[in-house]
Amino acid sequence: MLVALTAAATFFAITPAQARRHSNAANRNGNGNAFGVAGNTPGFIRKAADLGPVDPNSVIAVTVWLQLHNENQLDALVKAQHTPRSTQYRQWITQDQFNASFGPTSQEVNAVQNFLSAKKLSTILVAENNMFVKVQGTVADIQNAFHVQIHNYKFAGATYRSNTADPMVNDASGAHMAAITGMDDYGFQPQIARAIDPDGKPFPFRPLSQVHPRGLFFEGHPFRPVETDVFQDANHLAAYTGNRYGSDITNNNLGHLPPQGYQPSEIQTAYNLIPLYAAGLDGTGQTIVITDAFGSATIENDAAVFSAIYGLPPINLQIVKAPGISNNPHGVAIGWDGETTLDVEWAHAIAPGAQIVLVLATDTGSLDEAINYAVVHHLGNTISNSWSSVEGLGNPARFNRDNRILEMAAAQGIDVNFASGDFGDESPEVGFVSVDFPASSPFATGVGGTSLALNLDNSIAFQTGWGTNLTRIADTIALGSPPVVPPLKVLGDPSFNPNIFLGFQFGAGGGESVVFARPSFQGGLSVPGATRLVPDISMVADPFTGVEIIQTVGGQLSVGTVGGTSLATPVFSGVMAIAAQKAGHGLGQVAQLVYNLPAGAVTDITAVSSPGNVTGVIDSNPISAAALAAPLGNTTSFYSALYNSPFSTRWFVITFGTDTSLTTGPGWDNVTGVGTPNGVNFITAIAQ
Repeated sequence: MLVALTAAATFFAITPAQARRHSNAANRNGNGNAFGVAGNTPGFIRKAADLGPVDPNSVIAVTVWLQLHNENQLDALVKAQHTPRSTQYRQWITQDQFNASFGPTSQEVNAVQNFLSAKKLSTILVAENNMFVKVQGTVADIQNAFHVQIHNYKFAGATYRSNTADPMVNDASGAHMAAITGMDDYGFQPQIARAIDPDGKPFPFRPLSQVHPRGLFFEGHPFRPVETDVFQDANHLAAYTGNRYGSDITNNNLGHLPPQGYQPSEIQTAYNLIPLYAAGLDGTGQTIVITDAFGSATIENDAAVFSAIYGLPPINLQIVKAPGISNNPHGVAIGWDGETTLDVEWAHAIAPGAQIVLVLATDTGSLDEAINYAVVHHLGNTISNSWSSVEGLGNPARFNRDNRILEMAAAQGIDVNFASGDFGDESPEVGFVSVDFPASSPFATGVGGTSLALNLDNSIAFQTGWGTNLTRIADTIALGSPPVVPPLKVLGDPSFNPNIFLGFQFGAGGGESVVFARPSFQGGLSVPGATRLVPDISMVADPFTGVEIIQTVGGQLSVGTVGGTSLATPVFSGVMAIAAQKAGHGLGQVAQLVYNLPAGAVTDITAVSSPGNVTGVIDSNPISAAALAAPLGNTTSFYSALYNSPFSTRWFVITFGTDTSLTTGPGWDNVTGVGTPNGVNFITAIAQ
């Protein structure tokens, strides 16, 4: 049973034992044929304004998820399959074997479907593995079937619908129901991030007809240490002394300034992947499955152009729509077309020999159904998912059902990777601390993020946990380019002026789950608590040190620079495809493997100090690294860099490595996990 908490920062929690038992216990609280589906109300409604009932005549789809069988035995099996000393180590089972031992039966599915039909709900799809029955009907009929009220809610500037309380089923088939999703439409969100210019707007994409991406716009040049930089900006002179990372602005060499737009060869070199390609290890024979909502109408052509521009082999891309997913137009939701482009192009960039299968859902609530389809058909040994939602706002019953889909994948040797989120501990977005789900599932691999700067030979100059803050130090020419000394205020102080100090922009998600017990593979970590820790591992994510993608924007092929744990996830999934190629089989949930790798397999990401940061004088006003750091309320060491975009005359300082309450440090940390894969050494160790 889920226990509701009154603390403002947490909506629900369960004990470790309850987390294990929840899926069996949820429906056993009824009398006779009355079964309640416990924990089936999303947390966001506790923070939202109730706008009243949804139109009862509107038609919506809901998915009824069924109980599994023998879940304790399934837990034991998956643990043994991922324990090197076990006789069952990597003895993966088939979907048929899973269905026979653990799956819902045909009789149970029929009972549920008959109940739903009797309630005037028409079947859209019965999952091939009997995991769920998807139906549609009017809101009135759904309310009647499950004894709920469905209301509209206003939350964080958007309107969502949700059931107001847990559903109840007055039928014997209720004993088979584990969760009912779709009554609320608080879905998953893409975790793609774009660097903003000094005017607070995302850096624009540029048409390829105007500029070639390789070295002319997003040059991808490395940061380099500079002893002294002097620049003349309109009416004042500013001198910066001491070492920092930036550009020789005197020569207008703006290509050295963030945001970086790295191309595939640069990231391949940075993560020591080139020797693997030379040895024929490029993902050949493997398939990376990507799930996204909505997709992109131009992804096939965009990915083909991306491959040609960057000298990659032609992409082998297959697009699949799972049964029961409607044929809504592409690009219905803003951001998913760019997300799809990033996922496909950068999985291919890292594992250029692998096939890519893109499984599309056309609403954010059916992404877990897309994963279920990918697992049932074993479309690939690696599934990449660059989306998530705030754990503290979601539907706990859904979490447990999705958790079991991921456990089904792990039992079959499939690694399922998830972005850890792009807003740190989520407090700037939702007002309380939370990790993101599904990265918080004990059967997922959570992928965090780093900021990455390269040397001239594309080796790593520095890498730190992704958490980016911005401070304005000079305003526009139209205002006379006055210098700005940032006020010494704490992040979150409502009195600070965002036009002077912009503060936290984005950073890798992480922390402690309030839903799932700490899995045994994290038992050796010296971190207090008893719940799942996020993330497990990390890759480049900061859009200010991001990558280039090719996407059709406004009918024109264009180049842009992007990041987010949406970048880190397909990059890591590409690495795992190479590992599966070397091993000759799927490796299962890699999160269970990364905590005991030999020295040198991963690069531990720690907080690092810039040699001097940005210091000096703007006109007659002194400005120092301490002054820039003080508003962050953060004593963590950090790198900083000065930048001015080609589209603005404002000057900013970027502060790297300052991620809300999350910190980067030796060993596992809640920004980067155990660190980043070290190419050859990681592949050799993980594939053994």
